[in-house]
Amino acid sequence: MNELLLSEIKSADQDLLQLLVLIEEELIGKESIKNDLAKSFEALEIIIEQCQAVINEIEAPLEQAESLLHELYFSHLFIDFYQTAWPVESYSISGLNHRLMSPIVKAALVKEIVTSCGFEADLVFVPNKIMVRLCCDDEYAIVFDAVTGESLNWHELDIRLDELDGDPSQHELLTVDNQALLVEHLTSLKNSLVREQSFAKALKCIDIILSLTPDDPLQRRDRGFLLHQLDCFNVAVDDYRYFVEQCPKDPAAKILKLQLDKINLVDNVLH
Repeated sequence: MNELLLSEIKSADQDLLQLLVLIEEELIGKESIKNDLAKSFEALEIIIEQCQAVINEIEAPLEQAESLLHELYFSHLFIDFYQTAWPVESYSISGLNHRLMSPIVKAALVKEIVTSCGFEADLVFVPNKIMVRLCCDDEYAIVFDAVTGESLNWHELDIRLDELDGDPSQHELLTVDNQALLVEHLTSLKNSLVREQSFAKALKCIDIILSLTPDDPLQRRDRGFLLHQLDCFNVAVDDYRYFVEQCPKDPAAKILKLQLDKINLVDNVLH
């Protein structure tokens, strides 16, 4: 694992968009995507300039914010629908050029545009999605879905927050930190890579995830699967065993335990 990449990921100084670029460079190769990234950031600058031009003549912050989102989602065709399975190319920053962006990539790009237009913005968890919070002023904020551009009114927001555990009076929208966002992004990307049978790249995703959440049994299980697919079964066994020990009631763990017991039985016979 690239130690420099890991130190960058764990640094508080990097913003989400920079981190997504670093991960893309690690998975694909910096030189291979250099031109595509350059074109993407040129396109991003053009979008920002045009959005700034639209709101420059507007004084009221709320009206500015609403005009900005209208410009972004309708004039610049950011409006989209959720897909049951996002393709691998949507996890690249260059997806901006084709308006094909997975949720976290799109949220990072939208946040960059919004902040460049003078607003404060962060990404927040609203069950069951990560959404963008655009702060118009000290009193008003717009919480919206980065993929669709649809915003929540206060009543809808209260209903979503009621789904959280604990005292409803204590519920509030908290900023999602970059490491949690990266785990979400990499887990989804890993699943897309597995669907395309790009097991080596999917394994790189899991290695990064486990550097951030080393004790996650589901990620350990998935690493075992990928190592198994790459003919490294002896190494995969440790991950399988960890998953079985940590999640004994999981249906997959029960099947794996039977397989591991057979391996142990064969080993005992051979020895």
